[in-house]
Formats: sequence, structure tokens, C-alpha cells
Amino acid sequence: MKKITLIVLVLVAALSACKDKTKFTIEGKLKNANIKNKVYLYGMASNTMVLLDSTNLSENGDFKFVNTKPEADFFRVNYLTNEYIVIAKNGDKVDITADVADKNQHYTIDGADDAAKLAEFNDLKIKYQTKIFEVSKQFEEKVAANPDQRDALLQQLSPVYNNALNDLNQAIIKFAMENSKSLVSFYAISLVNPIGNEKALVAYADKVDAGLKQHSAVKNFVEKVGRLKAVQIGQTAPDFTIQSIDGKTVKLSDYRGKYVLLDFWASWCGPCRAENPNVVKAYQTYKDKNFTILGISLDKDKNAWAQAVKQDNLAWDQVGELKDFEGETVKLYQVEAIPSSFLLDPNGKIIARDLRGEELNAFLNKTLRQF
Repeated sequence: MKKITLIVLVLVAALSACKDKTKFTIEGKLKNANIKNKVYLYGMASNTMVLLDSTNLSENGDFKFVNTKPEADFFRVNYLTNEYIVIAKNGDKVDITADVADKNQHYTIDGADDAAKLAEFNDLKIKYQTKIFEVSKQFEEKVAANPDQRDALLQQLSPVYNNALNDLNQAIIKFAMENSKSLVSFYAISLVNPIGNEKALVAYADKVDAGLKQHSAVKNFVEKVGRLKAVQIGQTAPDFTIQSIDGKTVKLSDYRGKYVLLDFWASWCGPCRAENPNVVKAYQTYKDKNFTILGISLDKDKNAWAQAVKQDNLAWDQVGELKDFEGETVKLYQVEAIPSSFLLDPNGKIIARDLRGEELNAFLNKTLRQF
């Protein structure tokens, strides 16, 4: 018995020694796939998925990719609209099995270090995405039956949809925090909507395993979140110098001593223009109570910007860099969607973020009642 065990161990060691560690293999089987359609392999490059390779399916729905990656990284296998995420590095042989007819895009993975953890996360994600899909389906069915009630139905079901979406985000955050030593946790946290979840992203960046922070994508994420941390509530707003719409040099520090709303917007942004009447109302109500607004435009077209300022009656200071989301101030404040706003106290400390409509009015009324 001991001899047999020894022989098995020797064979395992020999097979491991023969393992090619200069490349990795991703292969799999897609059930119910049309072999006329190709399968595509995508990989990470500068935090973006780029096409690496493509292949035809065999008559049995089999496919195979061979590629190289020294450190474990994310790869995506695509068949039509179906997407299958895997983690692989040189030396791995990853196997995927999926049924392309499965609307939840469930799949099984084997052969990589984090395969089990990735499968666990995929099951969790599908569980919550199914609830979101059910709400969307319910909305579509009700609109089809009552087309003239679309707006009312949207108002009725939007809170349900948003709650389901929030549940998904919270479940993903919980998974990421509980599995911060696994690279899968980074994949999970990267799916979280950053709007409204900034604290969670900061908490994850602080907790993620030190070893994972050496991974290039995780390192970039941690550095980015470090900048995000600087514009959280309670932090002193980073100072900046910027040009006004009429060509004057403006510094944020010039507004010290007043409550200031930094309002990031653009003429082409529908939600921004829809929110502008509320911002105008806030300005007119509180401008004599130690409050002002600094509008920071993401416009690239100065004429369109100026026209929108006039049309929407924006009577406060307007500044911008005419660089869309590539402006230095926009990057400094980690603005990735607009409208976006930061409310500063007279000392320049951020006391609120992204207040809208009546919420903005209520906060200002409570904060400025002494004036």
C-alpha cells in the first residue's frame, strides 16, 4: 500500500513539473450554441477589456484559447450576448461549462485558484439580478397592457427597482468585504455603482489584502479610491484654480467664509438641466444667508455652455475647463457622472454631497437658519 501511495505522489509531482507555466489555457463547452457563431476572448488592459482572440466552436460546442499572463488576471469569454468571467494566469488550465440558452448566464468553472470563489460570487449575483429582471419584466408587461399608464407605472415601480438594485450593490459589497484576500473580491467591488457607495469603496480599499495590492489593477483601484477619499464628507475640499466663463481666474479658496455648493453640470446633460430649476430656487432663497453656488461646467462647447446659463437663469459664478470629464478639477473631485455636487461649509469642509430638489432645500434650511 505504501509503495502505491509513493508511486501516485511521484506521478503527481512529475505531472506538476511538466506543467507549462509560460501560458494558460481556457477551454470549455457551450450547450445549445450555434457553431456558426464565434467565441471571443477578452483580457484586461489599462482597466479596460480588450479583444485578445477569437475561435470557432467545434460541432460539439467546444472551444479553446491559449494565452499568456504572468499574474492572475480577469478574462472574459463572449458568445453573442453571453459573458463568462474567469481568472487565469500562466500555468492554469481553466474549464468552462455553460448553456447559452440560460437567461441568467449561469456557468461552472474549474481549474483556477479562485474558481470556487468566483462561482460562489456568480451565484450570488444571479440571485439578485433575477429579482431586478423580474421587476423590469413586470414593468414591461404592465406597460404593454396599459400603454397610456407608462409614466404612472414608472413612478410606481421605480422605487421597487431601485431597492432591488440597492440590494444587489449591498450584497456585492458584503461579499467583497468578507473575501478581501481573494482576487474575486476586486472583481465584485468593481461592479458596484460608485455613486452613493463611496464609503464602501474606501472601506474595501483600506481592507483589501496587502498581497492583492501588488496586482496592477488592484493597485490602480486603491490609488484612485485614495483620491476619492479626499472628497468624502468631513474632508476639506481640495483647492483648485480654474477659468470662469468670462476668462477670469477663480480659486475655490476665494469662497472661504461662505457655504458653497460646487455644482458639476453641462448644457448637454438632461438630468442636470432638469435639476437646474431646483438649484435656481435654492440660490434665490438662500443667497442672502451666507450661501452661494459655483457652477463647474463639463462643456467643451463654450457657446452651448453660455446659452444654457442664460436659458436656465443661472445667476451664480460659472467656471469650466472645456474638457468634458478630462478636466483637472473634474478628476480632482472624482466626478464620473453628472449632475454631481458638493456642499462646503465656511471653512471649506465638505458637509453634504449630491443633494437634489427638496432634499437640497431642506438641508440648506436647517443649516442656514441662523442667518
